Amino acid sequence: MTLDQIQLQTFAVLGLTFLLAALAGVLFHRSHFCTMGAVSDWVIMGDRTRSKQWALAVAVAILGFGLMAWRGWISPLNTIYANSQLTWLSLLFGGTLFGVGMVLGSGCPSKSLIRLGGGNLKSLVVLMAMGISGLATLRGLTAVWRVHSIDQVTLGTGPGPFMGQWLASATGLTLPLAWLISACVLSGLLLVLIFRDRQFMPRSVAFSGVGVGAAVVAVWWVSGVLGFVPEHPETLEPIFLATASGRMESMSLTAPVAHWWDAFMYFSDGSKRLTLGMVTVLGLLVGALGSAQSQGTFRWEGFTQTPDLALHLLGGTLMGIGGVMAMGCTVGQGLSGLSTLSLGSFIAVFGIVLGAVVALQWQLRRAEALG
Repeated sequence: MTLDQIQLQTFAVLGLTFLLAALAGVLFHRSHFCTMGAVSDWVIMGDRTRSKQWALAVAVAILGFGLMAWRGWISPLNTIYANSQLTWLSLLFGGTLFGVGMVLGSGCPSKSLIRLGGGNLKSLVVLMAMGISGLATLRGLTAVWRVHSIDQVTLGTGPGPFMGQWLASATGLTLPLAWLISACVLSGLLLVLIFRDRQFMPRSVAFSGVGVGAAVVAVWWVSGVLGFVPEHPETLEPIFLATASGRMESMSLTAPVAHWWDAFMYFSDGSKRLTLGMVTVLGLLVGALGSAQSQGTFRWEGFTQTPDLALHLLGGTLMGIGGVMAMGCTVGQGLSGLSTLSLGSFIAVFGIVLGAVVALQWQLRRAEALG
């Protein structure tokens, strides 16, 4: 393969990812898909509709990833979640910070992008705070503290960092088959929990859940199959095109938002390049904007009270720090990470939900005290 061919293939990866993210942006906007919304609906109103929507997306993503791994199209060992040491404290603490932040900031990064596409300037403030704090936690002052303290607390992963590896080790099954069985069992359990509930789930909600999960699977295919080059002509090593990590990636938002701000401020140094994650951010935003314009719901919104601004700034900052520590947000860990059945992703998502519940309870008590 020549360098010109690699350039064309990179363009195909970025272009297809943008289209998939734009479609996902339309789904997010029209179905109000939101992890924080799913948690808040359940905690505050006892409504499990959006939590089932989210669980359906996870089930589809798990099953799709497991099928591709079984077929040998992709390998979970090539993802960013394949680490020999489990930084469990960073994942848990970072996830908790992120969960608190998304409540204070009125939504996770995906919801902020969707709202910004609809004209909500509050979300722009949240994304700015998240991007700056996320960049600092990736390679700034916060990163130094993170690497030399909390990231040092680790656990060995035994047979490996994925459930499929644990099943293969315990049963003697081949790794692809163990991955498929693990995916079928976990997605099957989720589907049972979703559809055994007597609470009605509208078809539109089910469709959006399936669509979001399918988008995550499709981006895995784009990155791991279309974007895979077995031997780069210059380095003679395998490479995954257009990914920030050099590994196979799917949808994630915290670090890519930070990379956008970094590119905006330091574009002239010549080292910046467009990545799959950055294109995902842009696609979600454009998709939401197009959806809002076509529905006639686009309208400018901003802050009217200083305390509201302060809470959104704090929320964005906590999401940036927490999202990097947890190696992903409600999309990067809650959808893409869980689709691989990564042990670390389960820890991070637990922390996110825990932080969100704590913050929601605080908001309820605060509202009662003010009222």
